[in-house]
Amino acid sequence: MKQFRVENLTSVYGEKVLFDDLSFLITQGDRVGLVGVNGSGKTTLLNALSGKQPADHGTISTQNDYRVGYLEQDPDLAGHMQVLDAIYAGDQPVFQTIRAYQESLDFLAQDPENPKAASRFEKAQAAMDRDDAWTIEAQIKTILTQLHLTNLNQEVASLSGGQKKRVGLAQVLIQEPDLLILDEPTNHLDFDSIAWLEQYLAKYKGALLTVTHDRYFLDRVTNRIFELSFGKLYEYQGNYQDYVEGKAIRQENEAAAEHKREKLYEKELVWMKKSARARTTKQKGREKAFAELEDSLGNVRTDQDVEVSLGQQRLGKKVIALDHASLAFGNQVIFKDLSLRFGQRDRIGITGPNGVGKSSLLNVLAGRLPLTDGVLEIGETVRIGYYTQVTEEIPADKRMIEYLTDVASSVKDRDGNVISAKDLLEQFLFPSFMHGTLVRKLSGGEKRRLYLLKILLQEPNVLLLDEPTNDLDIGTLTVLENFLARFAGTVVTVSHDRYFLDKVADYGYYLSGNGQVDRYNGEFSIYLDEVVLPGEKSAGTGRLDKKEKSATEKPSVPAQKPKERKLTYMEKREWETIEDEIADLEAQVEDFNDQMAANGADYQKVAEIQSQLQEVSDALDAKMERWAELSEIVEGQG
Repeated sequence: MKQFRVENLTSVYGEKVLFDDLSFLITQGDRVGLVGVNGSGKTTLLNALSGKQPADHGTISTQNDYRVGYLEQDPDLAGHMQVLDAIYAGDQPVFQTIRAYQESLDFLAQDPENPKAASRFEKAQAAMDRDDAWTIEAQIKTILTQLHLTNLNQEVASLSGGQKKRVGLAQVLIQEPDLLILDEPTNHLDFDSIAWLEQYLAKYKGALLTVTHDRYFLDRVTNRIFELSFGKLYEYQGNYQDYVEGKAIRQENEAAAEHKREKLYEKELVWMKKSARARTTKQKGREKAFAELEDSLGNVRTDQDVEVSLGQQRLGKKVIALDHASLAFGNQVIFKDLSLRFGQRDRIGITGPNGVGKSSLLNVLAGRLPLTDGVLEIGETVRIGYYTQVTEEIPADKRMIEYLTDVASSVKDRDGNVISAKDLLEQFLFPSFMHGTLVRKLSGGEKRRLYLLKILLQEPNVLLLDEPTNDLDIGTLTVLENFLARFAGTVVTVSHDRYFLDKVADYGYYLSGNGQVDRYNGEFSIYLDEVVLPGEKSAGTGRLDKKEKSATEKPSVPAQKPKERKLTYMEKREWETIEDEIADLEAQVEDFNDQMAANGADYQKVAEIQSQLQEVSDALDAKMERWAELSEIVEGQG
């Protein structure tokens, strides 16, 4: 079994120790989720593990043929290339093999009689066979289709950030490395694409390490969680829900141990304060132990449970309303004849596939985009805070605290108490030592968090949030969710994050394209499972709460010896022919593989053969499962 071993890994950024002396082992079949607040060093750790940017100290050891595939948050793709060429431009072995084959083919075409060209072509063909590279293009097309990116002739430079992320995802998935490292893989993916990715990873043979804010995704695909906190790595067995429970237990144990040390310190301090004469030379060991105890105090650092409760301007009964509203860009209809009313304390979610106009609807509600037809009404008391997808430009040499105090040095909470900008920074997980940090030294997620704080300092009573979970860590999202639960105003959220929508929205609107807008009530994940993706259970929450467990678990009963099962007449007939049918299907699979090798340069033909091969392979799998069922019965009779 292949292993990825990390020992004593340490990385420092300026004066800040991002992580110190980390050691862990990842083996084949592991599904690891890496969590931690923005700026804790997650991306630095992924860069070190992938080899992109080695750590300052420590070692990584693997087998010689071990391969690592890495999807970065912003994949580095050649802008002048077309989509398919950009994928092939990767430096992974399989792409090197394909490029070498294409070059040898071109060389041979230029000089067919040249023995060196022929020899080079034969070696390239053998390499294609060895790496099973003939079907790569068909597989790439299949993956890109699942990710809703079908124009392979489009130049990378013309793609959106989300489309580039999907190209990078296809590039790394097709490699099938021993360790697959994915940084925020669900960003910009539609719900059906996330469902497909969850299913793909469930069957993946190698190991997985992923950073994601998508907590339902973590629940469905992980079996271990690594938490990077204050430079240390804590490991938990299980998925995200298991991690939440395990972390709470760990912090309770650490707090109890710290309390015991404090009590012991108080007792020993009394003894130390006695005059030196009262202490014998034999008690030097006790003095040393006291010094060590003193050094150990206050070293337990935990994420605090914080409550953010800001005041806001009074909000009247009239908030936001659309009356027979329509919006279109040329022939693209975003919505038509839409009427809705948002009231005080309403919690609304807006979601749907990419490109259907969710952000455009939010821009209309913010008064930034005029309607094609109809009326937008905004109440006189409404004060909108708009958290857009793109962070506003923040001067690189401005310090964090300055950026906030330019808006306000303090705000009041609902009880009238003054909260300073400094206190607000700490409540949103920026420790005091960071407050003077220059903006250019912040991570992307930290800048997003700072931008959110600026909006809250303006004391809005209506919040419009456009994809707030992108680039925010889980800890910050939890703080934001708790804040929104107590927020006395109205909240409208555009998001792809199922967990976040379930937490913050009481009802919502699903935009499916071509002007279609449907309302849903309750948890969005239920609507997604039952209406949008019926039958695709992996697209839902993946949760099974205690009530559901108790309903599905049957009471234990004493084990009874099973009755002997015999083949029926029809099963006997099936058993007599099933091995011949399996052999025939295996021969078909082999034949299709030969056909693909022979048609390697004809991509359309290969795609057709690949489709037929998949059908036969599925039939073979079904036959093998049936053979296993029948063979158990036959063996039981013997």
